[in-house]
Amino acid sequence: MFFKRTREDIMAVKERDPAARSSLEIFFLYPGVRALRMYRRAHFFYKHGFSFLARLISQRAARKTGIEIHPGATIGRRLVIDHGTGVVIGETTEIGDDVLIYQGVTLGGTGKDVGKRHPTIGNNVMISSGAKVLGPFKVGDNARIAAGAVVLNEVPPNSTVVGVPARVVKQNGVKVTPLDQIHIPDPVMQEINRLEAEILKLNKELEHIKSGE
Repeated sequence: MFFKRTREDIMAVKERDPAARSSLEIFFLYPGVRALRMYRRAHFFYKHGFSFLARLISQRAARKTGIEIHPGATIGRRLVIDHGTGVVIGETTEIGDDVLIYQGVTLGGTGKDVGKRHPTIGNNVMISSGAKVLGPFKVGDNARIAAGAVVLNEVPPNSTVVGVPARVVKQNGVKVTPLDQIHIPDPVMQEINRLEAEILKLNKELEHIKSGE
């Protein structure tokens, strides 16, 4: 199982990284692949009650690769961590299959939750450089998180989110109309305009009554 997963990791990198030249290069020199190998060993010990040994392995991996994956995290198949320096994956994080993560990404908590504290990432999700996904919510399948986004709420499947805090700008291939923060309607002015229209209407009716006398 361990070797099968490692082979899948290497093939996933080959498919996604045009700079990858050979399987040997990926196996020995790619920090994302090395971090995953060490995570799987740490996760095995973590699941079998050897938490100190598990954390020892994970901290060694963080020093050697710059990628910190808590051994309690649940990671699916063919995860690619590309240029992974600064990636942090928290203890209760769940990651689906075929996910792509770039450097500086944090899958963390807000400090306000207990139990399940970290996000659940669906299948085929891309999380771009510097993005922060914070909290125990779901990021749906095929979602795209833009560079530098701070995601604090659930992300629907097949959507793209950007900004701080992140907002949906595209869903199912269709752009979502953004809220215009400058030209939003003024409710006071709208009410004044309505009253002016009512007054004008009443004046016309009054003039009509006077002309009939």
